[in-house]
Amino acid sequence: MPFPPSNNKRPAQLNNSLSIPQTSGFSHAIQAIWQIERRTPFHKEIIVPKGVVEIIFNLNDSFPILSQIGDSQYRVSNCFINGFNTAPISLQPPEQQVFFGVQFQPMAVKAIFGTPASEFSNTLVDATLLDPVFRSLWHQLAEQSGFEARVSVFLSWLEKRFSEPEPRERLMNDFLVGASWHNVSVTALANSLYYSPRHLSRKITETTGMNTEEMLLYKKYLHAVHLMHHSELTLTEIAHESHFSDQSHFIKSFKTFTHMTPGAYKRMKSNVMGHVFEDVR
Repeated sequence: MPFPPSNNKRPAQLNNSLSIPQTSGFSHAIQAIWQIERRTPFHKEIIVPKGVVEIIFNLNDSFPILSQIGDSQYRVSNCFINGFNTAPISLQPPEQQVFFGVQFQPMAVKAIFGTPASEFSNTLVDATLLDPVFRSLWHQLAEQSGFEARVSVFLSWLEKRFSEPEPRERLMNDFLVGASWHNVSVTALANSLYYSPRHLSRKITETTGMNTEEMLLYKKYLHAVHLMHHSELTLTEIAHESHFSDQSHFIKSFKTFTHMTPGAYKRMKSNVMGHVFEDVR
């Protein structure tokens, strides 16, 4: 979910928080915990694929949020899970927003939810349909008055559901969420993660819904998005640094994932990586 955009035509009222778990147990399960409280001047938000798996608690006193991924339309529930997307999400966000979210280490998802992360790819899954406990957890979080209290509630809940991953799963997490690994062969990757190429592809597909070759292309795309937000490189230089074979391959791949060209995304992007805001209220 978003942090404040820089291309607002009028300022939004913002209050954002972020926590990165430092203890080894929680850091192997969670990448980050965040909260957004804001008023937004935008009617439309586009979230391009970001390579994260997260659960989001919508704490707004508002109507359900309407969204779309591909041809599928959703009325976003108060507690939903979203996984590795290969298509953008289009949202009609409420003017007043209060969201609390947790980004997971991908390999931890199956242990926590009893379902591999690939089941949440390119969809918005109502978490209360997986387990009614999420309805109770939503109420506990909504009753808290601040971010730190909500973090404490969530970590207390998580502690009862998660066990330490094995070393190879930690290495797999490092690959899936790391900023590099976008210029490696399937064989080299399998050797680095101590899997056979066939077993590696099976693990990656279970976690992301993509096979190894598709995931390596996805990593190149993610690296390109990262460079658009954290460098002054030209698009030609970004294509080269992200190890696309040529500019045409870069444009075609980027458009496959985002439904827009790299040039269009670079012009429209906010300062929140992966987020575009449109249609001022």
